[in-house]
Amino acid sequence: MTTMALMAGAVIGGVDTHAEIHVAAACDGLGAVLETASFPTTAAGYRQLLGWLRGFGSLGRVGVEGTGSYGAGLTRHLLAEGVEVLEVNRVSRQTRRRRGKTDVVDAIAAARAVINGDASAAPKSRDGAVESLRVLKIVHRGAHKARTQAINQIRAMVMTAPEQLRADLRELKRPVLLATCLAFRPLDRDDLISTTKVALRMLARRITELDAELALLDTRRRRLTTTIAPELSAAYGVGPDTASGLLLAAGDNPQRLRNEASWSSLLAANPIEASSGKITRHRLNRGGDRQGNSALWRIVIVRMANDPTTKAYVERRTKEGKTTPEIIRCLKRYVARETFDLLPRELRI
Repeated sequence: MTTMALMAGAVIGGVDTHAEIHVAAACDGLGAVLETASFPTTAAGYRQLLGWLRGFGSLGRVGVEGTGSYGAGLTRHLLAEGVEVLEVNRVSRQTRRRRGKTDVVDAIAAARAVINGDASAAPKSRDGAVESLRVLKIVHRGAHKARTQAINQIRAMVMTAPEQLRADLRELKRPVLLATCLAFRPLDRDDLISTTKVALRMLARRITELDAELALLDTRRRRLTTTIAPELSAAYGVGPDTASGLLLAAGDNPQRLRNEASWSSLLAANPIEASSGKITRHRLNRGGDRQGNSALWRIVIVRMANDPTTKAYVERRTKEGKTTPEIIRCLKRYVARETFDLLPRELRI
C-alpha cells in the first residue's frame, strides 16, 4: 500500500510550537480539518495533546514545527510514546502572503505538509550523549567568544593607556602581557593610571578564568566523543571539535540516516542538480547542516596539509585542471563517505 493509502484512514497531527503553548491541529488523511486546540508546554500538556489527537481515531504521523527549539520537549514525549514525528519547516513567505499568519493556520499547514509529503525528515531525538555534547558546545562557543572579546579589549586598552603604562606594555607578547596585568597591584585611587591598571587586571583575570573553563570543556568533550565514537575520533584529521560537529549532525538517533548519500546530503557535501534544456550541470549545495559541513572542511584542510595520500590526490587532480575549491569539494564527499562508515554502529541501521 502507498503512504497516501496508509494515511487515508489515520488521523494526522500538526503542531505549531511556542514557548508557553503549542497549537495543534487534527486532520483526516485527505487534509480536512477535524479540530484545533491549544495545550501548555508542560509534561501534562504533552500528555493532553497526545490523548486529544488519539481521541479522533488511529493516530498516524505528527508534523511538528521547531523540533530543535520550542518543540524539543514535545518531540521527545511523542517519540517515547511510539508516535512517528516528522520535522516541518516554517511556512513559506509566499504562502503566508496568500493565507495570512496565525498559529492555527500554521498548525494546519504542518499537518498537511505531512499528508502531501513536504515533511519527510525525522527529527533528532535529543535524548542522549550527543545532546550532552551539544550543551557543552554551546557553552564552549560562548566562552571562546568572550575570551576573544576580552583579549581585544585588553589590546585596545593598552594602545590608549597613558604613555608611561603604554610604553611598558605595548611590545609584550600575550602570555607576558597577561602575567604582567595579573601582577598589577594598583593603589585605591581614582587617577587614570590606577584606574587603567584595575581594568587591565580585571580583563586578565577574566581571560585566565575563561582559559580554565575552556580547558575543562575540552577535556569533557574529548572524553564524550571518544566514548561515543572511538573509531571516528581516531580518524586522521578528526579532533574533539570536528568529531562533535559530525556527531551533532547525526544526532542521538542516526538511524534516520538511510545511507551514505543521505549523510552527504545532510552535510551539504553532495552536488545539486541544476540542469536545464540541453545543459547538464550541478551546483554547490549551500544548505544542510553548516556545523557538520564546517567539520568536513577542517578535516580536509588538515589532510591536505599533512596526509601523504591526500597530498598525492591533490597533485593529481591539479594536473587534471581542477581548482583548489573543486578539489576540496571532492575531498569533502570522500570524507563524508568515510565518516558515515565510522559512525557508531549502535546508532545506525
